[in-house]
Amino acid sequence: MEEQEDSFVLSLGASTSKCSFDTNQTGAPTCWSGATRGGPEVVIVPVLFGLIFLLGMVGNTLVLVVLGRFRPRRRPSRSVTNIFILNLSIADFSFLLFCVPFQATIYSLPEWIFGAFFCKWVHYLAMATMLVSIFTLVAMSMDRYIAVVHAKRSHCIRSKRNAALGVGIIWLLSLIIAIPVAQHQALMSGHQQAPNSSFCWERWANGSTAKQMYKVTILLVGYLLPLVLITCCYAKVLYHLHTKVKNISKKSERSKRKTAQTVLLVVAVFLLSWLPHHIITMWAEFGQFPLNNISFTFRIISHCLAYGNSCINPIIYAFLSENFRKACRQVFTRKLFLQPVPAEKLVRIRMENFSTTHSTTNM
Repeated sequence: MEEQEDSFVLSLGASTSKCSFDTNQTGAPTCWSGATRGGPEVVIVPVLFGLIFLLGMVGNTLVLVVLGRFRPRRRPSRSVTNIFILNLSIADFSFLLFCVPFQATIYSLPEWIFGAFFCKWVHYLAMATMLVSIFTLVAMSMDRYIAVVHAKRSHCIRSKRNAALGVGIIWLLSLIIAIPVAQHQALMSGHQQAPNSSFCWERWANGSTAKQMYKVTILLVGYLLPLVLITCCYAKVLYHLHTKVKNISKKSERSKRKTAQTVLLVVAVFLLSWLPHHIITMWAEFGQFPLNNISFTFRIISHCLAYGNSCINPIIYAFLSENFRKACRQVFTRKLFLQPVPAEKLVRIRMENFSTTHSTTNM
């Protein structure tokens, strides 16, 4: 194997350093760019990540508990949306679990302490669950489009069987697309200044365009295409509600305004949550990403926004629903006080991506 030269961005504690290194036949780097440690980020970043982690885990767990105890009776079509929201919560829960704690240690510890197995599979599962979460958001927007714009034909399309099939396809595609991460993530050691330390790095063959192609593919299928599909589906929904629905009440008019606000929130949150992450990825891959305090802060912000998306999703898709909040209170009231709720008073959860009335959705 001939010698290769590569460059990488290495996060150690509170510092970020860049090293251009040559590798010998064993693949061990022969040079090392030392990094200072001990800055305030060693404490601040894990604490900040910890708060995001706690908020996201609590929010997604509540959604899983409430929907797990809910059994739709009269409106099977509504359980289709519940399936997607359950899958979204599982994906967000898993993404936070596999990503945030391990990423926090990169900022607070001088080396990777979890071994070669976790080096590969933590990053693989983080990528896969991230894609599952994003693809599920796309599926939910398409589900809303079918339910509102093609309401008369929606009952034959929006079945539990089709929803379950869609969830299965989402997981399969995500696991396949993330395979290169497991292939190229490696535990490396042998640095001149840290010969006994191990680090988890993404390692691709030098001079290969495979890495750039993969990064661009993730940008397209994991951000740009989902953003276009989500925007188009909700734009169609708003257009349909504005132009096709006539003679609506003031209550329905308020519902339409709330729908528009929620749609804008959904698109804006997705756009802003993942934009910094992809800017940094493309900048580092095709340009010269600067290594200074400003860029380091920008990198931390990109992490927080990406993780924050998994915290905000339960709020947007569940807790903004008044019926979900009522069901949540009922679930925990029954749990704490052991008082069964009369069947005629059970609240049917309307788990919609946005709030619309019966007259506007024709569901």
